Amino acid sequence: MEVWRGFNMIKKFVVGCFDDEKVLFPAIKNVRRAGYKIHDVYTPFPMHGLDHAIGIRETSLHTAGFIFGITGTATALTGMGWIFTKDWPLNIGGKPHFPLPAFIPITFELTVLFASLGMVWTFCYLCQMMPGVKKHHFHPRATDDLFVLVIECSAKTNESEVAEFLQRNGAMEVNVQEAETGWWFGRYDKEQKLYRYEEVGY
Repeated sequence: MEVWRGFNMIKKFVVGCFDDEKVLFPAIKNVRRAGYKIHDVYTPFPMHGLDHAIGIRETSLHTAGFIFGITGTATALTGMGWIFTKDWPLNIGGKPHFPLPAFIPITFELTVLFASLGMVWTFCYLCQMMPGVKKHHFHPRATDDLFVLVIECSAKTNESEVAEFLQRNGAMEVNVQEAETGWWFGRYDKEQKLYRYEEVGY
């Protein structure tokens, strides 16, 4: 059953831990073939092809960079054009009030500034990585030496069957957890005591 806590929903997850990436990839393929919903996969180092394996679409970060860059270009040209033609036009050696070649350096710099800062902000928003933001950790060794596969359970999901399925596919450790699907502001040592964690034995 799904429970709401504030603006976040508390859901149940089946967590499988693998000690080898060569075992993880076939397990992910079998999990998707079986129709289970993969919440996420946590690895101690970047793995090439993992996003494609779990079915994550291509990132839109480059699109955001283009939009922010165009915004910077438009801001520079509009600002300088308005200043030198409307707000405070000056006759500098008989040059036109809108000398486009002279505007290119500032336009370039502002384009790069807007694109870089905008992509950093977009990345932090999409990945929910900001100062003070906390998310549930499904296993403390996910950043050390284990590959953690998290399956999201629905109302019709049988957790025991999913746990047995993961064990048959090479999981060395399987457990069921209840956690928030989103993020929150706070401390881990206080907030995570609210969640239930149970080992699945065989």
